[in-house]
This record gives sequence, C-alpha cells and structure tokens, in this order.
Amino acid sequence: MTATCHLHALSAYAPDTVLTNDDLAKLVDTNDEWIVARPGIKQRRKLADTDNASDLGLVAARRALENAGINAGGLTHIVAATCTPDLLSPSVACILAGKLGAGPVMAFDFSAACSGFLYGLSICRAMLCQAPEARILFVCTEALTRRVNWSDRSTCVLFGDAATACVLTASADKALAGVEDVICQSDGNQRDLITVGGGTACRYGLGQPTDENFFITMQGRETYKHAVRQMVRICEQILARNGLSIEDVDLFVPHQANMRIIEAVGSRLNIAEDRVFTNVERYGNTSSASIPLALAEARAAGRIAPGSRVLMTAFGAGLTWGAALLSF
Repeated sequence: MTATCHLHALSAYAPDTVLTNDDLAKLVDTNDEWIVARPGIKQRRKLADTDNASDLGLVAARRALENAGINAGGLTHIVAATCTPDLLSPSVACILAGKLGAGPVMAFDFSAACSGFLYGLSICRAMLCQAPEARILFVCTEALTRRVNWSDRSTCVLFGDAATACVLTASADKALAGVEDVICQSDGNQRDLITVGGGTACRYGLGQPTDENFFITMQGRETYKHAVRQMVRICEQILARNGLSIEDVDLFVPHQANMRIIEAVGSRLNIAEDRVFTNVERYGNTSSASIPLALAEARAAGRIAPGSRVLMTAFGAGLTWGAALLSF
C-alpha cells in the first residue's frame, strides 16, 4: 500500500535507575535464574520518585522535535499512548503541550496498553488522511512501576518504565520511514486477563488503603496463549493483505513482553532468529513504549538500513493486538 504517514524522527528515553533481578529478590520470593529462565528479563528501569509519565514523555518529545527540526509551535496535534497517565484528567498530551509551548494544538491520550504504538500509528495515519498538512507528535510513555504490586512476584518482575516519541507527517521528503499498513483489533470479552487499576472501579474513600485491584493483575497462562495466537494470526493477515511473505521482512520487531512469547511467535511465523530484534532483557515490558524503544535501538545498532521493511506486532490489555509494516 502507498504510505500516507511518514516518521520524521524517532526518539526513546529510559530513566537512569536500574532494577536488577537481584534487587527484586530482596523484595519478593524470586531469583535471577528463575526470571531469566521464564520471561528472559535481566533488568528494567524505574522512574525517579519526583517524576511521572509526562516527565519521561517530555524528554523523548524534546529529542524527537530536535531530530525532526520542528519547533513545538509548528505542531498541529499531540497524541499520547499510555495506560499509566499522571492523572485521569488532564491528559498527558495536554500536559506535554503546555510544557513544550505547543500552543492550541489538538491534544489527547488513548489507552491500548501494550498495543499502543500500533494503535497510535493507525490513529495518526487516519488523521493525516483527513488533514494532510498536519504535523503530529506521537508519544508513548509509561510509568508502570507505579502500578506494580511489589508483593506479586508473577507480575512485579515483568515491567519497566520508558518513553518514546516520533514526529509524523504526510510528506515523504526526508522521512525516516513510511507506514505501509496497520491492522489493529481487540476482544473485550477477554478484558479481565490483564488489568491496570486506578479508575472509577477502584472505589476508595479519603484515607482508605488501596487493595490489589489498584495494581497490575495478569492471568499469565491464558494471556500467553491469546498473545501468541493473535500476534501470529495478525502478522499473517497483514502480510497477505500486502501481497508479501515473511521472506520480504528484513527485521521483525515484536512487543517486548517476554522471551517465551517472542520465541513462540517467531517460530510459528518461521522467521530466522537473526531477523528478530529483542531488548526485553534490558528493559522488561514497557507497554506502549516497547516497540518504538526497540525500533530506536535497532536503528542505532545498524539493524535497520535504508530500504529495510520492518514487521511489528503487539498484544496487550483489552485485549488488544495489532501489526504494522514500516518501510525505511
């Protein structure tokens, strides 16, 4: 398909504080060997006590704007994907607009959990079809360690904090990449498999302590089965829709949830290991920031060259999932 949405910058930011598996072993009954053998994670990042999701996003946003050579005042839209916003309202996007000095842009958040980057590409692509002159700052930012239950060893070892940002326009001139196609889907019947609390379903009065439903909960085995099945299926669907095979993909960048899922999806798609990019061992699951963080690192490592086609896929709470093709 002809690309109508182009990336003109892609930046990533992870906070400085590193939590190793040995650090977590001091909090819960776990150990490095167990974590590495199962999700494949060795460390993850944690934001400072004084920071929130918007602070991480601000760093990434400023880098993206600088790389794109665009002043914040020239933006028309700011879109933020997050399931860990600073507040229920105002949105992270509005907070960023104010701190960047973007003026009266259209600014809003949406939540598609770990599928957020792919959902966001679909949203931005649609907005650029409606308004080809638009200049969109798209930020994915997550402060997941603020929603981790540090007494639940099945989930607290999985997540980390990070943010990414990209600038999107309809122009192919000097673009890093074009969005060839995106497919996003969901199944709300499976909404209870992964949850992130803190909304109106958490009915706390002033001074009342929180309970488990305030934090991330996950039914791991069922989530694994759905994740592998849906990511494989939607990758096959997007390739078929574009008349492509897996051999036409130069690099596969899946959501960095855990190595077992990544390996299972790669095996079922029959893609060689040397064409799969992973960094989950260093960052854990950063939800919406996961894929663009991996993309940024793949570019920096020389794994993506001009002319490369990249296949991406993700799966997250909702349940949501998606796939996208980028041409560099």
